Amino acid sequence: MTLSGPIDFKPKLISALRDYSFTKFKSDLIAGIVVGIVALPLAVAFAIASGVSPTVGLITAIIGDFWYRHWEVVLFRSVDPRVHL
Repeated sequence: MTLSGPIDFKPKLISALRDYSFTKFKSDLIAGIVVGIVALPLAVAFAIASGVSPTVGLITAIIGDFWYRHWEVVLFRSVDPRVHL
């Protein structure tokens, strides 16, 4: 396979950050805090209901969140906090 010509690749993050403002950052920060307030106690409750320690529930929620955000490619999404559990 031979590649010729310029490669026209620009990560989506570059174009998304172009229109990102401090106001949007504040909104995203508040939304993240609210989701954390809901998701972390829910993870502890699911862990207790499953018969494992609450620590396992927290670790699962955090690792699940990173896993989902790493493999999900949609820039704007609305996801129920339980998807990470």
